[in-house]
Formats: sequence, C-alpha cells, structure tokens
Amino acid sequence: MAERSTAAVDVADNSGDEPLTAKADEATTDGTAQAEDTKGASPKDTENTDGGGERSEAVPASPDLHSGHKLAGRYRLEECVTRLDGFSSWRAVDEKLRRAVGVHLLPADHPRARSVLAAARSSALLGDPRFVQVLDAVEENDLVYVVHEWLPDATELTALLATGPMEAHDAYQLVSQLSQAMAAAHREGLSHLRLTPGAVLRSSTGQYRIRGLAVNAALRGITAERPLRTDTEAIGALLYAALTHRWPYGNDAHGLAGLPKGMGLIAPDQVRAGVHRGLSELAMRALANDGATASRQEPPCTTPDELAKAVAAMPRILPPEPTFTAPPAYQRTTYQQGTYGRPSSHPSAVTQPVMAAPPAPLQSRAGRALKWTVSALLIAALGLGSWQLAEALLDRTKGSDDTGVTEPNEDDKNKGEKPAPSAEPLDIAGATEFMPDGSGIKQRDVANSVDGSPGTSWVTPRYEGFANFGNLPQRKQGSGIIVDLGKVRDVSGVDVSMYASGQTTTVLAASPDASSPSTTADFDQPIVKRTVAGSTLKEKLDEPVRTRYVLIHITELPSDGTGGYRGGITDISVLG
Repeated sequence: MAERSTAAVDVADNSGDEPLTAKADEATTDGTAQAEDTKGASPKDTENTDGGGERSEAVPASPDLHSGHKLAGRYRLEECVTRLDGFSSWRAVDEKLRRAVGVHLLPADHPRARSVLAAARSSALLGDPRFVQVLDAVEENDLVYVVHEWLPDATELTALLATGPMEAHDAYQLVSQLSQAMAAAHREGLSHLRLTPGAVLRSSTGQYRIRGLAVNAALRGITAERPLRTDTEAIGALLYAALTHRWPYGNDAHGLAGLPKGMGLIAPDQVRAGVHRGLSELAMRALANDGATASRQEPPCTTPDELAKAVAAMPRILPPEPTFTAPPAYQRTTYQQGTYGRPSSHPSAVTQPVMAAPPAPLQSRAGRALKWTVSALLIAALGLGSWQLAEALLDRTKGSDDTGVTEPNEDDKNKGEKPAPSAEPLDIAGATEFMPDGSGIKQRDVANSVDGSPGTSWVTPRYEGFANFGNLPQRKQGSGIIVDLGKVRDVSGVDVSMYASGQTTTVLAASPDASSPSTTADFDQPIVKRTVAGSTLKEKLDEPVRTRYVLIHITELPSDGTGGYRGGITDISVLG
C-alpha cells in the first residue's frame, strides 16, 4: 500500500547557470552533478555537502519514464525539465483536479530516497503560503515521487535579475519577505540550504514565494552544520545581487558576473552608484559574519530572524513616485475660434442698423399702480400672520399658568438618568480548538487567538479544491475556537478579529450548566447567526446570555489567491 502525506506544494529548482530545459535528458553521475550544482556558489554552500566531498555511494539511474506516464492513476507526466544526479523533475497534470503540478521522481532504492520523503512530508506540514507547497509525497512501485505546486504565472528571480539591478523598494520587499518566511520555517525546524535565485518566485501581486524548502537540499544530498547561518547568507547574497547585479563571490553564477578576483567582498554601495545605504549595510551584515561589518559598528545577522528584525528596524522604503506625462496643449474648438462674443478684426463694409433699447419694465403709470398693490397685499398678509402667531403663544402660556404645571427642560429630564454602561471584555481563562470529530488542526497555536496581540493568529492549513476544509470527512463540521470564561458570566456580545475576510462563521454559547462542550449540539444559544465575516466580527446583544463557554465556529474558508483555501482567527474578545 502506498504511503501518502497530503497537504499543500513546490516546483523544480534551477541549478546554477543553466535553465531547466538545458538539463533535460542529461544523465550524469553523482560527482558530475555535484560539481555542476555548486558552480558559482559560495564556499560555505558546499563545505558541508555530506561531509564536504563527493558522495561515494552508487547512485541508481534516473527512472526511465516518458511523457504520458501516469502516477497513482492521476498525475500524467508531460515534460521532463531536469534529469540530474539519479532523479528527474517533471511538469505534470493532476487529472483529478485538472491543474498543472510539478513532480520529482527517483528510484526507491536511491540512497537519498528516505531523506527526500522525510523532507517533503515535513515541508508539507508547514502549510505556510509563502512557500510553494508540497501536495503529495509517495512511495509505490519501486518509485518515490514528490508532487508540488506549479505556478505558471510567477516569475523566477533569475529572470528578474537578468534585466538589471532592482529599485530600492523592490530589493527591500525581497529581503523583508524572504527573511520573515525563512524565520518562520526555522522555527518549525526546517531549513532550505539551497536558496538561489532559481528557488525564489515573484507573483503578479508582488509577493515572493520560496520553492524547494528542505526538498531541494535532500534531493542533492546537501547538509550544513549551521543551517540558520547558511540560509541567512543565501538571503544576503540575493539582496546583494538585487542591489548590484553582481554575484557576491569570485565566480559567475545564475547569469550574473562575480566580483573581481582578489578584491574580496565589497559593499554594494561601492560596486554601483546610487545603491541605498541602509540596504547595502544590511547585505553586508548578512553576508560577512566574520567581522567585516565591525567598521560600521553594526553586528552581523547570523539567523533569518535577526535579519528580519534588522529589516523591520530600518525606515520603510516607499515605492518610487509614479511619473506623469504632461497633457497636450489645450486646443481651442471651432466655436471658440470664431468671432462670437468678441469684436471682429475685419469689420464688415456694411453698417448694421442699431436696434433701440426697450423701455425699462413697469415704468408706465399702470406698472407703478400694480407694484403698490402687490406691496400692500404682502404687508397685510405679514401682519395677519404675526397676529395669529402671537395669539397662539398667549393661549399656550395662559393654559400653562392655569394648571400650575411647568414643562421641565431637557437638562432636568436627563439629570436623573444614568448613562447605559458600555460593554467590557471579560477575562478569558483558556481556549481550546473545536474538534467535533476528535481531529485537531493547529492546537498549539490556539493561544494566539486570545493573547490580545494582532501579530499572532490561529491559522488553518491550506486546503485544496473545496472551501469547506477540503471536503475532508473529519472536517464536516468545520473547526474554530472554544473560549472558556472560567465561570458562568453574562455575555452581551463578541468582538473577533479574523485572520482573513470571507470566512463563514457562527458564534454560539453553551448553556449555563454545560460542562466541557465539544459538539455543536452543546452550544444552543446563538450570539451571531451564520454570516460571512469580514476582517472583524462584532455583535452586541439586546439581552445578555448566561454561559461559561463561547464557540467561534468556522465552516467555510476564503480563497488564499493561489487556488487553495485558508482561514483563522487573530484575536477574540467576549464582552460582558
């Protein structure tokens, strides 16, 4: 029986200088592959490739498959894009979901088959949309294959760098997004170790995505004694290349010229004029971890997390102002170019007759009599209206005096009333994940939804194909967070910050005598009826409900913009 691990995806990686298609159908030995793979790389990239030298074990030949071959009855191979070091990478079609995917293939007896499977399954569990996701990691019929996302609309960083150096804002976005993504991966125990321009993609919306997390290194047998430092220096090299259009080592690589021989590492702002000073220092802090930054009194960045914090401490670099072209000169219309309304420069020889001006209106005897008549009528009407208004006011005053009752003014009316108390957040004793079928999602992240911090969230994995949690059997009732108030309280409303807009959500309260409620039947008091929530979900009840447990129940997730579905909760406040 085939072993499967399904989550979310990754794409075949370019090595060094040549495009993927240049390596198709090219069978090499392990030693040749390794030599080609490390061409133009930093010395630190190769110092720990399984001991620092060429592997001595025999590597089986890459599986002899052809276009049209199907894996698991659904993945149809279309085009071989890499054949290297005993494995091959393909563009394929998932006939079940009718979409393009990428596939890495290698024999089950390949010495790296076990490590590739383990790396793929670990990467799939991360579920971070900043990485190209692994969809399947399978061993069957003497084959091991890893299925990953294929992003035809994304642009490889290699192609972006080929056009020249980046603007400061684009380089700032590159280092910011890559350092944050790799910091998140390292917190989960995952490293890349092969973060080259071919492993970075930029979407049409400007978001960067990293492919081959853990898998690319496992396919090539790359290890490192200090993986955090290796990935940090790789990000520094990408930033350096983006700023200078040069590779920060002595050899040419990835379509870029290397630095001049014998000059060592030169700061980017000394290589090219106009480089942003702050980004230049940042690249040096990430690359030169042996004291080269001491002259500027800035400590080196040895982990992606340190690099991400250094980026956040910089003043934000704004995008360049858009350039506007001057509008064309205003052209007069034919009407305006005529002589209407202004004297003609060519007077006519024929003199036009002058019309006599008409007499002023109402200047005759009859007109004067009419004006006096109208004026008299208006004065009489005003006088009659004023008299009637005065009489009505006198009658009202008299009636008030006869009864001896005076109307209180507004200040007197409001003096005895107390303002309605405003709703206040109740203390939360704890929170658990809603697991109606006994299967959790991200239980260790539940505390992020009640810690009051907008920077942390409980986030679901990425689901494929269906908004209702991938239409998985164990997710028929969705998921969510159960909040425990510690004791029965009067709940008058909720204020929930959602991780993403568009989540179908219901808020329910358990009965006052409920103990450890775990199914929707245990929550019989509605607070918010089923609705598609925006970025926040707020509700104030007319009458409070008595409860100890409140459920924020999510049944459908919004699209994440890449064909999958993901949601979550950032912060929960229960109001009393």
